[in-house]
Amino acid sequence: MSNSETYAFQAEINQLLSLIINALYSNKEIFLRELISNASDACDKVRFESLTDKSKLHSNPNLEIKIIPNKKENTLTIIDSGIGMTKSDMVSNLGTIARSGTKAFMEAIQAGADVSMIGQFGVGFYSAYLVADKVTVYSKHSDDDEYVWESAAGGTFTIRKNDEELLGRGTKVILHLKEDQLEYLGERRIKDLVKKHSEFISYPIELLTEKTVDKDEAKSDEAVEGKDIKPEDSNAVKKSTEVQSEWQLLNKQKPIWMRNPEDITKEEYATFYKSFTNDWEDHLSLKHFSVEGQLEFKSIIFVPRRAPFDLFDQKKKPNSVKLYVRRVFIMDNCEELIPDYLAFVKVVVDSEDLPLNISREQLQQNKILKVIKKNIIKKCLELFGEISENKSEYNKFYECFSKNLKLGIHEDNQNRQKLSDLLRYHTSKGGDEQYSFKDYVTRMKEGQKEIFYITGESKKAVENSPFVEKLRKKGYEVIYMVDPIDEYCVGQLKEYDGHKLVCVTRENLKLENSEDDIKRKEELKANFDSLCSSMKDILGDKVEKVVISDRLVDSPCVLVTGEYGWSANMERIMKAQALRDNTMGTYMSSRKTLEINPENPIIGELRKRIETDKGDKTVKDLALLLFETALLSSGFSLEEPATFANRIHRMINLGLSLGDDEIAENDNNVVEEVADPGSKMEEVD
Repeated sequence: MSNSETYAFQAEINQLLSLIINALYSNKEIFLRELISNASDACDKVRFESLTDKSKLHSNPNLEIKIIPNKKENTLTIIDSGIGMTKSDMVSNLGTIARSGTKAFMEAIQAGADVSMIGQFGVGFYSAYLVADKVTVYSKHSDDDEYVWESAAGGTFTIRKNDEELLGRGTKVILHLKEDQLEYLGERRIKDLVKKHSEFISYPIELLTEKTVDKDEAKSDEAVEGKDIKPEDSNAVKKSTEVQSEWQLLNKQKPIWMRNPEDITKEEYATFYKSFTNDWEDHLSLKHFSVEGQLEFKSIIFVPRRAPFDLFDQKKKPNSVKLYVRRVFIMDNCEELIPDYLAFVKVVVDSEDLPLNISREQLQQNKILKVIKKNIIKKCLELFGEISENKSEYNKFYECFSKNLKLGIHEDNQNRQKLSDLLRYHTSKGGDEQYSFKDYVTRMKEGQKEIFYITGESKKAVENSPFVEKLRKKGYEVIYMVDPIDEYCVGQLKEYDGHKLVCVTRENLKLENSEDDIKRKEELKANFDSLCSSMKDILGDKVEKVVISDRLVDSPCVLVTGEYGWSANMERIMKAQALRDNTMGTYMSSRKTLEINPENPIIGELRKRIETDKGDKTVKDLALLLFETALLSSGFSLEEPATFANRIHRMINLGLSLGDDEIAENDNNVVEEVADPGSKMEEVD
């Protein structure tokens, strides 16, 4: 055309388009999101200008976005009633990347530079060439005539004045689709894309749809004149169809997070939760909040009613956070915004000022992300605290997500103390109830400075453990930790509210003792020193030492671990790891200490036998048997179960062959009867 002007792209434009298609965008469908986002930005701009100049909206007071698919022409048209572009805007905006130095731009992108260019029409606009081989743009700004921009993404683009002036104000983008991209003309495809990416855009998005309707036509003039037509005359009326076009609103659902929480009903929250999580149940609880100041974003956090079966599946990427920027959907697997231990919560985040790179898909690593993450974690912990005020609701929550909270204590240094307030455990005083550390502290004995706990395989195993005998007798409460992750959790927690957490299965357990108790222990120590050294000689490297116990009441002996190595329960857990590193066990397994109870009749009788004859092989057998039973009762596993079984079998055989009823009545008689140097135990040993 005579009034058409041709402008040359820089030589690197082909490289740029190649970069857009192959690197910046992960899939082609996002072109529609980009063009709708640009249309929304244009509407925002004219609305903002109209606040100070009402005349800006005179030509068209309605701010809207329209989509027109044309299967005959293979074109897809996006029209907005936004601010529009002048001729100079077209030259600069639609050629912004090429004209601002494509080579430098590409080098910056490839070097990982923070290129925040959203808001410039030309940036997302180039994604149109993912699906189109030619793009035509009509635009009308209130300060200029209407112009037409056109390019086939070659070396040039043209701009001409449009004398017909089709637009009152705004922009019309016509995509001439490639032969292999005609799927984007489908009504269902367009609706799905708008729902996925642009459902919450502030302005109405309308799609021109076609529907076929039946149309009755009278075959004869008589029918037209109203004369009766007989039913059997099938040819009297000819049915025909007619294709009608109508506009259909695609974004009916308004962003619920933008509304005032006081105006939203429980049913509305539940409907929204189900729609974006595909959960069939209502949520357990939620928190709707906004953050304002230097950083602005709105968010809703939902806690599900139950944990998904694959919650801790490492291969599955968490789909916990839906991230929007100014109501435009960006991604639903934003791992940078939530830690692993909170992967079970469902979060919607809508930021007003989160900087994105050109593709809107890759977030820049910046402080804003960290601030949003910190706020989300803070609000999650507040929400959990609110749930804990309702005991029955919290029991449901804790049953499903207690492992996540404990994982948080292991991983999150900053929020460890807040998370510890949310933990619940069975205790030696609680029956079937579970209590918090705070409950424990309020019940502590006068003068008690430490929190006592025991780890084990099950509640039944730990409550009958010999380790808690003395503590229970003295009135101390002991926390039962029976979840494998408790070992990792308590290893990081170490203390609560200034009270050190002490494992009762480790050495150096110090209990408050009276002067009489201390004096008595010293006497017993002197009397049993020889037994301790003799048992150490018999057991050899199986134990580090044998000492008098201060923690036993009824049991004859127990095995305790060092203060800094693995506990018996931790050793059991590590041995159960399918992919464990065996070398770790060599330096993390604690040296074991055998503590004996001098007041137990078995230990008393054993002392007498050793003092009588140190070389008695039966005494050696009994000492080993006591050690192996202590291994089991203390939570360890036997290295040689067959050897242990043989010792038990010898005891059974001897008991049966003697035929003395008194042998079965108490263990002392068993020791006396089998201690004869000429017994069968000596022969078999």
